[in-house]
Amino acid sequence: MSDGTAVRLEPHEIALLGEGPRAAVTVAVVDLYLRGLVEADRPGTIRKGIADVMSAERPPSPLAQAVHTSLREPAGPRTLVKDPDIRIALALMRIPLAGAGLLRYPLLGPTRAARRQVRELRQSHPLPTNRHGLTDDERLLAVALHGEPALRLLVPRFALRAGLVRRAEVGGKSLLKNSPRGRGGSGGGTTTAVEVAAGADAEAAEADPMRDMREGRPVPTDGPPLCSFVLPRVRPSAS
Repeated sequence: MSDGTAVRLEPHEIALLGEGPRAAVTVAVVDLYLRGLVEADRPGTIRKGIADVMSAERPPSPLAQAVHTSLREPAGPRTLVKDPDIRIALALMRIPLAGAGLLRYPLLGPTRAARRQVRELRQSHPLPTNRHGLTDDERLLAVALHGEPALRLLVPRFALRAGLVRRAEVGGKSLLKNSPRGRGGSGGGTTTAVEVAAGADAEAAEADPMRDMREGRPVPTDGPPLCSFVLPRVRPSAS
């Protein structure tokens, strides 16, 4: 058995060692999004995208393929982590990592060598200062190493709509009117004022009923009408 040194890790493996299964699934979802294979659906869920053909030259990881296959209907991150096929893909991921000395038996938690390797990767690959000029591989690595801050920086609109990041809350109540719908939406958490503003701006930019109609998406009927007219009151003339 190896001592876990000098092992080349893929982004989804780094996420699994650093933060656990949900982080690995998040990286897989972002990988699919960058390839155009998934897109955000109703708040807190994702669905298969229009580009539904995987590249044979650069195929996604087996975990990402399992996520894509499981999207028979829109689903949120919590549901994806519980999907049987995705759990099998996660279990198969652990086998070579355990063989490399990065996961310990029998609980398959990260070993000291794994934690050291992830820590060194974070130090050598700090969070980017902006999203411009990065390759898709660099984006995935940043998400694997830095989690939510990288999601908010690199794919902010998709991450918010897909339920990959927490929605802004103030005083325990959601600032945004629409809570995640569909299967397995994301949970909430208290964020800073900057994140509150960013989340509200992204949500406002996405909430476009006319665009949903043009793209054939269902328009919610529980809100105000798209158009409303107020007729002026006409007073009778004095005779």
